Amino acid sequence: MSLAGTGAVAIWHDLLPDATEDFYEWHNREHMPERVGIPGFRRGRRYIAIEGAPKYFNLYEADSPEVLSGGDYVNRLNAPTDWTKRVVPSFKNVARSICRVVFSSGVGSGGTILTMRFDIPAANRARAIEALVGRILSPLSLRNGISGAHLCLADEAISNIETSEKNARADTTLVPTWIGLLEGNSVRDVRAAGHALVSELQPLGATSPEIGIYTLEFTRLKTPWSAG
Repeated sequence: MSLAGTGAVAIWHDLLPDATEDFYEWHNREHMPERVGIPGFRRGRRYIAIEGAPKYFNLYEADSPEVLSGGDYVNRLNAPTDWTKRVVPSFKNVARSICRVVFSSGVGSGGTILTMRFDIPAANRARAIEALVGRILSPLSLRNGISGAHLCLADEAISNIETSEKNARADTTLVPTWIGLLEGNSVRDVRAAGHALVSELQPLGATSPEIGIYTLEFTRLKTPWSAG
């Protein structure tokens, strides 16, 4: 398993143009350390788009989904700092899901990641999970240039909980239900693996996926001796 736990928070967003400098300082120096400092959080990563949209993709990994509905995290969301209150209203086109990691395989983290957001009808859910976990994703994780393949399913009830931080955003937050992540060495590697995954999703009744390819900008780990 190459993700750091069975819980994940996946966030996509754009920014108002004049907020970029403040966002980077806040995210690097306050927000990411604060999030990863919450008990049960293990790693935070920020990516910037090479292809597709929105511009930014953020991934937080936690021990379990229960951490993401627990008091430590929810209390933090309901007590945003002054800096957070200033930056968060600049977020646009936000999509955010609190997820259970149902599959994760690979040798480590890649500098390039393909994100895939899609939906599958409820009637096909069990069959789709069985196919993805049992047959489709493991071979993708073994492809040349691929370091990890992951499937995350949103807990829509938790993802839709209203919080002070969420209410500060200027627009509606979407909640993607099915999330595929393919990490690798290059755009070419993850794009090829993404094409292969799309072809497998079609027979399962999946909607046309929203795909973005991102490169890593920043990582924060939970370690007692260093930032990341």
